[in-house]
Amino acid sequence: MHKTLIVVDESVVSDFSEVSEIAHLNVITFDQYLKDYPKLNEPRTRIINVCDTVNYLSKGYYCSLLAEARNHKVLPSVKTINELRLEGQEEQTQMFFSLSPETLGAGDVPDEMFVYFGEVDDAAFQKLARKLYERFPAPILKVEFERQGEGVNAYVRRSSYKQLTAEGQSRFLQGLSGFTDSVWRKPVERKAARWEMAILVNPEEPHPPSDKEAIARFVKAAKKLNIYAEPVTSQQFLLQFNQFDALFIRETTAIDHPTYRLARKAEKAGLVVMDDPDSILRCCNKVFLHDAFSYHGVPSLKTHVVMKCDDVTLDDIEREFDYPLVLKMPEGSFSNGVYKAADREALKQRLTELFQQSALVLVQEYLYTDFDWRIGVLNGRAIYACRYHMARNHWQIYNHSSKRFNSGGFETLPTFEVPKNVLDAAVKSANVVGRGLYGVDLKQKDNHVYVIEVNDNPSIDHKVEDAYLGNELYMQVMAEFQRRLELRGR
Repeated sequence: MHKTLIVVDESVVSDFSEVSEIAHLNVITFDQYLKDYPKLNEPRTRIINVCDTVNYLSKGYYCSLLAEARNHKVLPSVKTINELRLEGQEEQTQMFFSLSPETLGAGDVPDEMFVYFGEVDDAAFQKLARKLYERFPAPILKVEFERQGEGVNAYVRRSSYKQLTAEGQSRFLQGLSGFTDSVWRKPVERKAARWEMAILVNPEEPHPPSDKEAIARFVKAAKKLNIYAEPVTSQQFLLQFNQFDALFIRETTAIDHPTYRLARKAEKAGLVVMDDPDSILRCCNKVFLHDAFSYHGVPSLKTHVVMKCDDVTLDDIEREFDYPLVLKMPEGSFSNGVYKAADREALKQRLTELFQQSALVLVQEYLYTDFDWRIGVLNGRAIYACRYHMARNHWQIYNHSSKRFNSGGFETLPTFEVPKNVLDAAVKSANVVGRGLYGVDLKQKDNHVYVIEVNDNPSIDHKVEDAYLGNELYMQVMAEFQRRLELRGR
């Protein structure tokens, strides 16, 4: 349970009396915050710092600094204050963004606008306002526009409540009330929980790691363990960032992607994150996995990393591999970025295409099997097992070019029915990556097992991966979050 304090300068505290009565906000001055806090056995506390932070070492600056020292979650952070603070007298040192006409839309560009908690009155600039707030999370941002040819530069300036006009102050108070109501005002169910978890989802994703029913079951399992879990999008998470204790990523991850950036931000802030940024970094790059598998003796298919597409390289490949062979982009998931080459001409053509996107390409021996194993591993222990069969008339379990039969069938088994060498290889390869939640893909040919890859956010869909364990699968994942939250100590 969190307590929210609005800290303001003494000279403007009377301005907040009406809104505090309407929205039931706890408004105090900086002097009160300095003298009266921290308190013994106080609940977890959030601070919205409305003090003037324009000047270095001002009360507003110290408010955020003390909040962080007291383990209070604060908006804005000291980092944000410093990023918005002018280092010197030159205009060029201020933060700015170059905007294209497409970004700005059809509306006229004003000389300036104010962003209150990521919101603006003009809907044409809402997308820009949200991006600026995500970059600089602060209650008030002043944006000045300057035309530069066909585009426009948007300069982000520091501002404070005292610098606003009367109309601007009124608009800010409305934004403050709306922000605390929609973001930091918690329902009774959330207040009763010991911890709060964000489950990151993307409603627009065509093939997410978990379907809606699975997400609902994660939420129910979390509740049984005193965790209030809430599905949120990446934008919602950024706006509500300070209220959560844990982040569970159920959106397909990539390195150059918001999922990785959010995982890093959350981990740095002390949240329990699954999967963590190191796991994303390692799993999303097959070059790392190939090298790590070789170093740690993980059984895998013969793989080479190539950097050229000249005749010498092609000759070397043909000496080491038989056709057909498999080409893989270093980054990719769910069979994306994986191709088969049947002869030298196809090999050369596909390599040429891939080198336009990546400096490295993996060449791997081809091994056809009727199915691939997928073993779910959580903190070094196998928790579920599936056999995914190949898509109809295709050599992979996913056929992204097919509209009707884009994936094959599946069988879900208890882990004790899986061959021991399959389980051992899965756990060993997952431990190379980390101690998170992973889906290990393997092929089995007679008594030989080969690890294909480790996925950092494996598919967990209702009536598929949970077909054997049912709700127990969701409980096991949430119990690991509970264990890590207990170890975190707050």
